[in-house]
Amino acid sequence: MSFSFFKSRPVTPDLSFIGVDMHSHLLPGIDDGLKTHEQTVAFVKELHALGYKKLICTPHVLSGVHDNTPETINNALAIARKALAEAEVPVELGAAAEYMIDDGLEMKIDAKEKLLTIGDNYLLVEMSYMAPPFNLNEVLFKLQMQGYKLILAHPERYNFYHKDFQQLENFRDRGILFQLNILSMSGYYGKEVKKACEKLIDAKMVEFIGTDMHHENHLGATKAFTASKDFYKLVKDIPLMNLNLLK
Repeated sequence: MSFSFFKSRPVTPDLSFIGVDMHSHLLPGIDDGLKTHEQTVAFVKELHALGYKKLICTPHVLSGVHDNTPETINNALAIARKALAEAEVPVELGAAAEYMIDDGLEMKIDAKEKLLTIGDNYLLVEMSYMAPPFNLNEVLFKLQMQGYKLILAHPERYNFYHKDFQQLENFRDRGILFQLNILSMSGYYGKEVKKACEKLIDAKMVEFIGTDMHHENHLGATKAFTASKDFYKLVKDIPLMNLNLLK
């Protein structure tokens, strides 16, 4: 009984070994994330207390739903930075985007529009949770031909790949990097997603971890999970590249 008790005791969260959150929705009022700059300040304070030194916000770019552009994103970033400076929060805040692989993205690529990148020309992309997009391979190929280094957001959450792990391996063969959500590892999105996380970690197919922070429930669950020993056991052997984004 005592062994179980001590095993479950919480630890002090320390995410300084991650250092940079490169997937979040903290910019105010431009997607399905935070709505006000007051919320942004409050959430950034909480994430800083967990050990983050830099936060790269990645608003959705999704045709017809979140039609964000570099202008809308950078305007929201300026508002957030001003609020953080006034609140004297010592965290570096940056912005890129999370691009949905759809017709709209392919049109941007064909028009050679400038896309918002992370660090050394990394581009964060996602796809629908329902099914792979019909133009998936064409879009990935075109992006790579334009010199972007691709990061696939939360591959563990695409249920259609849970029984088609070979497709994820094919992405790796094409040089695509993977980013896991912290909460996926906790079981927040279900047992199958958690299992997919563990399989990707065991196969050494993970380079980045992100919060994918949208709202209060995400924040509370993240704080709870990162106060558990289970989290640190899962991530201890991942060759994370997050800290490279401090440069």
